[in-house]
Amino acid sequence: MSNSSDQLIVCYAPTMITTNGIWQGDNPLDYSLPLFILQVLLIIVTIRFLVFILKPFRQPRVISEILGGVILGPSLLGQSKQFANNIFPPRSVMILETMGNVGLLFFLFLVGVEMDIAVIRSTGRRTFVIAIAGMILPFLIGVSFAFTLHESTQWVKLGTFILFLGVALSVTAFPVLARILAELKLLNTEIGRIAMASALFNDICAWILLAIAIAIAENESLSLSSLWVVLSTGAFVLFCYYVMRPLVCWIVRRTPEGQLISEVYICLILTGVMISGFITDAIGTHSVFGAFIFGLVIPSGPIGVTLIERLEDFVTGLLLPLFFAISGLKTDLTLINGVGTWAILGLVIVLACAGKVTGTLLVSLYYRIPFYEGLTLGLLMNAKGLVEMIVLNVGKDQHVLDDKSFAIMIVVEIVMTAVIQPIVTNIYRPGRKLVAYKRRTIQRTKLKGEFRLLVCVHVPRNVPTIIHLLEASNPTKKSPISSYVLHLVELTGRASAVLIVHNTRKSGRSALNLAQAQSEHIFNAFENFERQGGFVTVNPLTAISPYSTMHEDIFTVAEDKRVAFIIIPFHKQQTVDGGMEATNPAFRIINQSVLANAPCSVGILVDRGLNGSSRASANQMSHHHIALLFFGGPDDREAMALAWRMSEHPRNSLTVMRFVLGETAPDTTKGGDMADAVANSSIETGHETLTVLTDDDREKEMDQAYINEFRAATMNDSSVHYVEKVVNHGEETVAAIRSIDTRHDMFVVGRGHGMISPVTAGLSDWSECPELGAIGDLLASSDFATTYSVLVVQQYVGMEGHGEHILGSPDSPQHHVPAFGHRRPPLPPQQEQAIFRPQP
Repeated sequence: MSNSSDQLIVCYAPTMITTNGIWQGDNPLDYSLPLFILQVLLIIVTIRFLVFILKPFRQPRVISEILGGVILGPSLLGQSKQFANNIFPPRSVMILETMGNVGLLFFLFLVGVEMDIAVIRSTGRRTFVIAIAGMILPFLIGVSFAFTLHESTQWVKLGTFILFLGVALSVTAFPVLARILAELKLLNTEIGRIAMASALFNDICAWILLAIAIAIAENESLSLSSLWVVLSTGAFVLFCYYVMRPLVCWIVRRTPEGQLISEVYICLILTGVMISGFITDAIGTHSVFGAFIFGLVIPSGPIGVTLIERLEDFVTGLLLPLFFAISGLKTDLTLINGVGTWAILGLVIVLACAGKVTGTLLVSLYYRIPFYEGLTLGLLMNAKGLVEMIVLNVGKDQHVLDDKSFAIMIVVEIVMTAVIQPIVTNIYRPGRKLVAYKRRTIQRTKLKGEFRLLVCVHVPRNVPTIIHLLEASNPTKKSPISSYVLHLVELTGRASAVLIVHNTRKSGRSALNLAQAQSEHIFNAFENFERQGGFVTVNPLTAISPYSTMHEDIFTVAEDKRVAFIIIPFHKQQTVDGGMEATNPAFRIINQSVLANAPCSVGILVDRGLNGSSRASANQMSHHHIALLFFGGPDDREAMALAWRMSEHPRNSLTVMRFVLGETAPDTTKGGDMADAVANSSIETGHETLTVLTDDDREKEMDQAYINEFRAATMNDSSVHYVEKVVNHGEETVAAIRSIDTRHDMFVVGRGHGMISPVTAGLSDWSECPELGAIGDLLASSDFATTYSVLVVQQYVGMEGHGEHILGSPDSPQHHVPAFGHRRPPLPPQQEQAIFRPQP
């Protein structure tokens, strides 16, 4: 035994990695690779299940990831010795933890790539003050808590213990906060911008404190070696900024514009991530700090987009959850026993939250931020996540925290983050500012006044036709168009989705990711149109939401900006052979939600392009041939109001085709098939159908009055052609539409929701997309071989009296609008005509 120190014995067998198979009598759990695969599978399945369970409670994904590890760890399933020894034996922990830290390394690199330091500089002094005030009180509470727990950890220097607990309680998780703000619809609000910028500054402070804490912990004292750690870390930061950043910029310059980054350069950068992690770990700082700093020096632009697109799904979906799950596996909640321990735990949670809220609230009040907004801001700053988990894990690995202290702090982090959304939802409900505005329809918008509309865009492909549509809407000095362009981006829960900086069109910076690159491409196109077209203002906005709630963002912008018309793209696009194919089924659900509850009129644009060519110069504009199909009803009158506006453009020609019921057609108010159809419809829509029948004569009077007014105003305009087609049934209507001159490049039609007429009888029976109405669906179908675009218009009919009734929030119990069947109550004919007559 005396010579044992001079000998090195290594036991290794290749068969320890992979098994020969169960048919050879091998147990796969005795081998590292199949065991690792099973562990990853269990962790991912458990986390995904928890994400599904906690989704109704709007909990951040980090909560599910930590709880997944807690469930699999000694707190629950790990209580079974058989489960613990077979599935998570001690010999496998090192492999699992190594892979988790590799995922953490690359995730922090991606966070650095996407993080925008310019956001902090642009938010002003109050962001710095709010961030610092939100850190001081929790840090002091962490100091007090350290004194309480230090009795059981006497082998650790008190200063180190204080620093770790202070950092863990005082910082704010930037990525977690961004996800919470997005789900609460606060990401683009003033309070959301303050919270994001404060959290970003908070995170940077946390990294500095973490580097100091690790340096002290590993050297156990403030000795000369600790000073060398801090100095060498600073030297590494300077090296990255002054040496590595110019090298990466040189790589970007060597890549021709529009071409992909070379595979060689991508491999060099990924190698640089690992080298940075190795260097910082070797000098005494955590390896993820090096990866984070290296990510920060990567310039914005195509190289950042490429790195994010290639790494993010794999890192955030597979490797990163391992790190959080390992934290849960290390947590043994059974160690938190006794009334005194639980009392301390509850006290720490309350005091830590109260400290963050109090510090933030006081500064907010100083800067004259309203009380409830300041309170909400303080609660939001309590979000915990990645940095805190790194601090706690490093503290446990360095024996700064014992198992009991670690478990207590894990519970503190979970509870502080989990309570944010429920509390904020209850105390702060900005909702939509329900400010009454009268001009919610095109008819109510003054012909010689500002025309406000909201344009929704999913992809750049939607842009050219929408620009031509805006141009055709006749913006003039007396009737300018104020357009709000809303780029709709899905919130996927990944880092790139929640770290996008919005409205960067004037920043002069390159995009950080694909979504932002698309936004800039879209906004640049509209900006060019704004500069060339004249009398059109473009206000770019970006909404980042899950598809299930994206319509709420559309409503919010529409109400805030008081627009009269919303344009949304159809969920199908034209193929090369002229057919129509669906792009994303979620787009159709968004359109249906907008039609059901929109606060103003809505138009669905079926994009087949416009025949008018692009402008060669600022003074050369496209010539558009527009056709309006008029069947009667509020939607058709709204479509005519838009076509009327287009007809005043000197380069547009308008054909109005009114379909009139022939004398031999069946009466809709008497027996027969139509009466049966009405009866069947009454089963589905209730009182709405009854309203259609009782208002039928009044609707006809309003249609005729509006037609007469239009014809009187355009009788001397040679570019406007009015024709009437007498038809008796749906087949004749289809034949008449097919006979229309093919030179037209856009058809404008009313959706006709709630209207029943023999002119369109039978057409809706074969509708693929009922949201377009019978005629809109016919024109948009693949069977109807056409090359023109179609705009299907639905008029806002939520007005009562003089149109000042405001729809409530979709979440409010008193607000219910039947999908595709909302009808307004009957009004006297004089009042109806006063409401729907365009005001000169």
